[in-house]
Amino acid sequence: MQDQPRPDEILTRVANFLKGPATRETGPHISFQRQLTLAPQAEAEELARLRALLAAEGDLPTLNAELARRIRAGEVTLETPGLADHLWATTLAKLAVDQPTYSGYRAALAERGGP
Repeated sequence: MQDQPRPDEILTRVANFLKGPATRETGPHISFQRQLTLAPQAEAEELARLRALLAAEGDLPTLNAELARRIRAGEVTLETPGLADHLWATTLAKLAVDQPTYSGYRAALAERGGP
């Protein structure tokens, strides 16, 4: 015989926590919730920007590696149209998931007219 609580009781309580208090929290311990909700759209937008910037097809890791290679080789610089905007957008998207209360992030959003 298993000790209490039973597995079904544990799952019920965890589900209730995730539907209630965890969704209202803003602390880093629940950043996984932001990851699940914000990251897919941010990654799709990053991929689209990379494809346009590099005029190449591929997945996100491959195109990020290609961008890094081109930057190292001097083929792409901050003067390259679209690069600075891509880097800012990617950085802000990552901060939205990882550190949405970071003062630098909030200031950058305010400067760029974001939420």
